Amino acid sequence: MRQRIPVSTIMSKHLIALNRSDDLEYAEMLFKRHKIRHIPVVSGEIIVGILSYTDLLRISFADAVDESESEVDTLVYNMFTIDQVMAKNVVTVNSQTSIKEVAKILATREFHALPVVDDGILVGMVTTTDLINYLIDQY
Repeated sequence: MRQRIPVSTIMSKHLIALNRSDDLEYAEMLFKRHKIRHIPVVSGEIIVGILSYTDLLRISFADAVDESESEVDTLVYNMFTIDQVMAKNVVTVNSQTSIKEVAKILATREFHALPVVDDGILVGMVTTTDLINYLIDQY
């Protein structure tokens, strides 16, 4: 495998993002419509947090519903704001960070997505799925 390939070669550049003022029901709709699991929360082009679908499941009391149930109890969403649920201390990388370094971060941390930020501006997202697809392409 080649060394020092930048994460910009595998990151998603067409981002779906949320604002702090959006509601959690809207966030759930975005997760389902776009079949994604992580959404950056932005103020303009600056990342202020990240919301994962797991965060929504955690607050929805999903463990109290039948496992075959696919709908999250949206009534609970009215009790929380995106600001309350999102991860705020977001680890980021820049677009020139190597894929190897990104893989190390994701392998040792308890999250599966990294926002890519250049000069303070969100320019992409890289996920464990992006890394797996990259590895598949290598063989």
